[in-house]
Amino acid sequence: MNAPLHSALAGAGIISLRAYQSNVVDATRAALRAGKRRVLAYLPTGGGKTRVATAIAQLTLAKSAGRVIVLANRKQLVHQFAAALRAAGLDVGIAQGENTAGLHHRVVVCSIDTIHARSYTFEDVALFIIDEAHAVAGSEKYRTLLFRYNRVPVIGLSATPFARGLGKSYPELADRPLFEELVVGATVQQLVDDGFLTYLEIYCPSAPDMTGAKTSRTAEGEQDYRQADIDEAADRPELVGDIIRHWLKLAGGRKTIAFASSIAHSKHIVGQFQAAGVTAEHLDCYMEDDTRADILGKFERGDFTLLSNVALLSEGFDVPDTACMILARPTKSLTRFLQMVGRVLRPAPGKTHALLLDHSGSVERIGHPFDELPLELCDGNPNKAGKQQREKPEPKPCPSCKFVKPTGAHECPKCGFKPERQNDIEVRDGELQRFDRKTKKPATPDRKQHVYSQLLQVARNKGYSPGWVAHKYRAMFAVWPRGMRDVPAAPTSELLNWLRSQQIASAKAREKQQEGRNHV
Repeated sequence: MNAPLHSALAGAGIISLRAYQSNVVDATRAALRAGKRRVLAYLPTGGGKTRVATAIAQLTLAKSAGRVIVLANRKQLVHQFAAALRAAGLDVGIAQGENTAGLHHRVVVCSIDTIHARSYTFEDVALFIIDEAHAVAGSEKYRTLLFRYNRVPVIGLSATPFARGLGKSYPELADRPLFEELVVGATVQQLVDDGFLTYLEIYCPSAPDMTGAKTSRTAEGEQDYRQADIDEAADRPELVGDIIRHWLKLAGGRKTIAFASSIAHSKHIVGQFQAAGVTAEHLDCYMEDDTRADILGKFERGDFTLLSNVALLSEGFDVPDTACMILARPTKSLTRFLQMVGRVLRPAPGKTHALLLDHSGSVERIGHPFDELPLELCDGNPNKAGKQQREKPEPKPCPSCKFVKPTGAHECPKCGFKPERQNDIEVRDGELQRFDRKTKKPATPDRKQHVYSQLLQVARNKGYSPGWVAHKYRAMFAVWPRGMRDVPAAPTSELLNWLRSQQIASAKAREKQQEGRNHV
């Protein structure tokens, strides 16, 4: 933690923060002091955006006589945010439909729908905080509010800050952008490496055929499949049955959340799980509040195993011991994909890793959730928005063991099999296949140093020679280590899993060699 923020936190009695959270608070406040009016802060799902916002609210109230207004786009998020602020000792009012109360408090958490419908106006606003701020660019309600209070500082929070138009300029904002600066707190991979998020293991079974499916633009400005085409492709008996079969094979007993293509599809999934003897419930937005709260409470307590929904739980759902996610809704939207996957990444006691069973083909279309993101504010230009999309992966299953190999790999890193390159025909058998994150090429110098440092630490722990480090480095990057600093670093689960795959491949190769000698 740096000195300016440390003294501010200590002097104002601010809640405790992790180092990267403190850095986000400091960088965001520094941007506002430098003249930026609207700053967007990025942290992955589970990185503690609400805690960061709470610290910012406390600092603002300690230094200003004005009020802090928090805006959210869902009823559930309004009440979750208000509860977190109250737990930090703040007096909080709510502006949300029939639950509106305490509007005189210095902190008010508001539903953007309620504020817009009732045309509330607030005096002496020192700061607006917007939760799930990726929704701002596509929302006339948010833009109307920001135009009205165009001189009030705004801090947005998002785990997916690449929606089209977040950096677009408007005359109503004195030709300044909706958000003028993006503050990046930490990447998903960094939080996994540091133990703040959990490792994710992905399996990709056969997916619905989306050939010919039409697309439309989402609220975040991305292209995604039309709902009617999703429903027709995904809600098929053979696909629902495939979900049950693979869950029983890989995740039986794990607390699981499922994302379906429609309410009917979700109910079909639940019905099949129940028929298989697995306790399961469906949740949707048309249920009474008490009914939804009762189902969520039972799921949190572990009274049943699987909770299925459409998109209701893609934001604001926080049950850390949920260890498996079934993705049965095809999507092309990076925002929607990451919001859904984020539901299972929080660590919990006894949770060694999370499991993603992708029955939608989304991983193959979009990539691994831990891959680098287009962390740049989009000004709304179609060409720039297009450049923000991540490079699509081309995972190839090993014909021998079905392990999904890194892009460009000829030899399987799991079993050592080398297919003969005879033609372009690819054989698929519909069995579930494991998806491993692809190593991006060319690797950045920072990544190479990070891997080298981890290998040094493994060598020290195991008593291996420097030659072992060099050969493992070369196996990953196809070059010998040159110019690397001898600074050990704790090995990540990703590197350890890769080393294990190397050991397995070597053992398989030795077995084949021995079999060959035995036949001679």
